[in-house]
Amino acid sequence: MQTDVVVAGAGPSGLSLAGALAQAGLRVVVVDPADQESLAHPADDGREIALTPLSRSRLLLWGQWNRLAVEETPCLREAQVFDGNSTRPMTVSPRKGSHQLGWMVSNHALRRVAWEQAQTLDGIEWRLGRRLASSERDAESAVAVLDDGERIEAALIVAADSRFSASRRAAGISARMHDFGRSMLVCRMRLQQPQRGVAWEWMGYGQTLALLPLNDDLASVVITLPPAEVEALCNLPEVAFNTAVAARFGHRLGEMRLVGGRFAYPLVGVHPERCVAKRFACIGDAAVGMHPITAHGYNLALRGIALLSDRLRQARERGEDIGSDALLDAFQHEFRAITRPLFLATQSIVHLYSDDRAPARVLRRAGLRFGQHFPPFRSLLAAALESDEPRPPVWLRAIERTLWRTPRPFVS
Repeated sequence: MQTDVVVAGAGPSGLSLAGALAQAGLRVVVVDPADQESLAHPADDGREIALTPLSRSRLLLWGQWNRLAVEETPCLREAQVFDGNSTRPMTVSPRKGSHQLGWMVSNHALRRVAWEQAQTLDGIEWRLGRRLASSERDAESAVAVLDDGERIEAALIVAADSRFSASRRAAGISARMHDFGRSMLVCRMRLQQPQRGVAWEWMGYGQTLALLPLNDDLASVVITLPPAEVEALCNLPEVAFNTAVAARFGHRLGEMRLVGGRFAYPLVGVHPERCVAKRFACIGDAAVGMHPITAHGYNLALRGIALLSDRLRQARERGEDIGSDALLDAFQHEFRAITRPLFLATQSIVHLYSDDRAPARVLRRAGLRFGQHFPPFRSLLAAALESDEPRPPVWLRAIERTLWRTPRPFVS
C-alpha cells in the first residue's frame, strides 16, 4: 500500500504526530506491537507529567486537552528546590501575568486522550500487533517493511518508539547514552501535610526526592537512588514503606500513606547523533531522552512534534516533497538548537547535584542561594520552553557553542 507518513510507535508522541498530520490532510499509517485494547485503556505506569502552558496550547490545538477531566489536570503553581538538609528552598513562581507554572497530568491519561482523538480523524490507518522490521529508503521514496512481511510505501518514516528506539538504530543513527547508575521509584501517596500546588525537588545527600502535587492531599513521590536501594524499597511491606518514605522526607510532610502501586525505572539519558536520515525522522524520546530532573521531557517532545508537523503541512500546501533532504535538515537544525543545550544543561545539573563531596556541596548551596536572590535565573529554563521563537535564548546558545560540536547535515 501507499501512504504519506509511517509512524513507528503509538505512545503519546507517535499518536500526537499522527493526529496533527491527519488534521493537516496527510495520510498516516501507525505501527505498534500493542493491541487496540491496551492503547484505548492504557495501564497506569505511575508517571506524572508536568506540562507547560505552551504544551497545553499544543494539546488544545490538536483536540486532546478538552478530553481530559478537570480532576486529571491539577495546577502547578510553584516549585521549590532544596539542597541537602537545608529548609530554605529556591522558589520558582509563575512569571508576571500568569497564575501557575503548569499542570500535572498522568502519563496514562495523555496516552488515552491521544488515542481517543486519533480515532476521530480520517486519514489514519493502524497496523497494531506488528513492528517495523526494517526500511528501504532512497531519493524517491521510503518503504516500511513490517515483521509480517507487509510493505508500505511512504514519503517519510518517523520513529516514535522510545529512547532505545529500534527503528532509529535500524536507520543507522547512533546515540550517546549516559547511564546515571540510578533508578527512579515512582508512586502516589497521601500526605498528612499537603503541599497544594507546590512541587518539591530535593537534592539530598545520597538521594534525590521529588514531590509533585496532585488533587487534595494526594501527591506523586519520586525517589532516585542506586538500583539496589530502590529494589529494597519496592519490596518493603506497605506500612514499613510508608515509614521509610516519610523518614526520607525528614518527616516534613507528616505521615505518608501509599496509594496504588510502586514503579521503578532506570535512569538513562539518550542523545542521538542526529534525529534525521534519508526519508527518516525521530520524535519524542527517540529524538532525545532527557533526565526527568528538569521536567522537560514531554514538553520537548511536543515542541518537536509541532515543528515537524508544521513543516510537513507547509510542504504539502506548497506541493513540495514532504520527505526531502532540505525539509528534514531544516527540522533537525531547528529542533536540535533547542534540545541540545537543554540536554547539556540538564546533564550538568544532575552531575553537580548528585556529587556529595565537600567542594560540590559548597557549589550546590551557593547555586541555589544565587538563584533565590536573582529572580531572572529562576525562570531561564522555563522561558526557553515557553517561547515559540525558533531560536533558544543567548545563554543556551552559548552552552551549545562551548560544549558541543556544530551539527552536520546527515549523510545520505
